[in-house]
Amino acid sequence: MSSRAVLFDADGVVQRPTRDWWGRLTGLVPADGDAFVAELMAAERPALVGKVDFTDALADVLRRWNSTAPLEEALEPWTWFAAEPAVVELIQTLRAAGVGCHLATNQQAFRRAVMQDERGYGAWFDRTFYSCDLGLAKPDPAYFRAILGALDLSASDVLFIDDNQANVDGARSVGLHAELYDLSSGVPALIELLRRYDLPL
Repeated sequence: MSSRAVLFDADGVVQRPTRDWWGRLTGLVPADGDAFVAELMAAERPALVGKVDFTDALADVLRRWNSTAPLEEALEPWTWFAAEPAVVELIQTLRAAGVGCHLATNQQAFRRAVMQDERGYGAWFDRTFYSCDLGLAKPDPAYFRAILGALDLSASDVLFIDDNQANVDGARSVGLHAELYDLSSGVPALIELLRRYDLPL
């Protein structure tokens, strides 16, 4: 098997958490922290496809729960991540060999700005496909069709790598090669996966 392009998920594939974001979020309210975080995650979903402003949605949840935490403090956990240097290096190796490498990630606009504008993710990839820009999110097959259209590639020419099985299944449903991978497996496992597709490493 060989691929002309590789789509990389962000969280769990290219980047990992740097601090205990769950602990911070549950601590924003005096009780029922897990239920509070569940509501935050639900409030984020429309923002992932650009339908609402995430900071507004977050502020609304804080008000409903009578949280006294400043909005800025509640937003911080969405910035607590870092790219794995060895994975970024792999991506640059593939690009130097002529393989298109693209970011394919579900993100709301606040986190997109951190990744793309503050931390320069755009320089690491040929193209970046954020769900909030596309108005579509994984695992919706339409998300993958939109990327294929933008790249002008057939599905069989593209490999997609994600740490979520539902997203892998969504990609496969439109004909992409798709593989499950998580950074916790180690970078050598990612190298082995890429080599199975005869990618030049």
